[in-house]
Amino acid sequence: MTEEEERGPGEAHHMFTVMEDLHEKLKVLDYEQEVLAKHNMKALSRHYFVSSPFMASNPGEQFYMFTIIASWLINAAGRPFVQPQEYDEPFATISNILTELRAFGVRVDFPPSKLKAGSGEHVCFVLDRLAEEALKKKGFSFHRPIYPKETAEEESVLEDNTELTLSKVEEELIEDPDDEEENVIDLEALKSRTNQSEVERSSKPDVILESNMDAAEWNLEVERVLPQLKVTIRTDNKDWRIHVEQMHEHRDGIQSSLKETKVYLDKLQEDIGKTLEKVSSREKYINNQLEHLIQEYRNAQAKLSQAKELYQQGSGGVMERSRLLAEISEELEKVKQEMEEKGSSMSDGAPVVRIKQSLTKLKQEILQMEIRIGVVEHTLLQAKLKEKSNMTRDMHATNIPEPAAATAVTAGPYG
Repeated sequence: MTEEEERGPGEAHHMFTVMEDLHEKLKVLDYEQEVLAKHNMKALSRHYFVSSPFMASNPGEQFYMFTIIASWLINAAGRPFVQPQEYDEPFATISNILTELRAFGVRVDFPPSKLKAGSGEHVCFVLDRLAEEALKKKGFSFHRPIYPKETAEEESVLEDNTELTLSKVEEELIEDPDDEEENVIDLEALKSRTNQSEVERSSKPDVILESNMDAAEWNLEVERVLPQLKVTIRTDNKDWRIHVEQMHEHRDGIQSSLKETKVYLDKLQEDIGKTLEKVSSREKYINNQLEHLIQEYRNAQAKLSQAKELYQQGSGGVMERSRLLAEISEELEKVKQEMEEKGSSMSDGAPVVRIKQSLTKLKQEILQMEIRIGVVEHTLLQAKLKEKSNMTRDMHATNIPEPAAATAVTAGPYG
């Protein structure tokens, strides 16, 4: 059982009532000038935020309108709230609105995702409670209407006289709709005039009224005025009476056509039945004549199926043996190739020649490296000698004492 069924059959229509009350509250708060005019929006319908399969809706537009109106109501209720933008994160905006709603002491027992669609019962609930807080801040409250008091006797007299007068007028004045249109009388105006006259007559006179009119003169006056009181009911294509007449006409036409076609249909049914009997008898005769051929055909089919099964089994064995043969042939080719490579390597002296050439090349490279090492050692020795002579010359040039000079010469450049 769903939640709606548990709450009752009328709960689905409760949000329509809530939305109508919300619409009236928004009008009292002058939302048309405060919200719609500032944002250049259209006026809301009486059931704008109601989610229904019979009403076209735009979730994006409804959610944006919901956030704009909610932020305006929160500010109108006396709490500062930044107006959300169209491209703000939806759940952050919903969370801020619900936080402000809880701050007013309203209990929120539904998830925020219920407000993401921009319509439905919970959206109407949130806006309605915010509108109530805004009205409280404004000091406005709704009261029950006060109706004028009427006595029970006057009401009963008025109702009885009105019903009696209207019934008589309708019985006497409704005539054929083909009369001239110049005698048309508005029934609504007639009813209103009758109600006014009955209200005037309902006041009690001081004395009892007595009529002094002659009955003959009254009848003559009624006959004279009666042609002017004719009521012409104009025909309307949407009137159900016209459709009823058309339905009766079509029904009569269908019945008359059915009487004519039923004879042909019965004859056709009889012919079809005879033809089916002939076909079934011929079919039985053919089956009896060809029974032995059908039996032979069935035997041949059984033998063919057995032969196909044997063939499939034999072909499966052949394929398996062919696969094994291919694997053995592949292994044989590999063995042959390895034997050829080993035989060619045993009788071929090319590897020995390549080894000798590599040794010769290696000796030449070693000789070149030794020459380079000797050149580097000679260069290093020349550099040391040159550095030593330079130091000696510097010592004599600066008149260093002889012991100190001897110590410097003995230590050398690196001590």
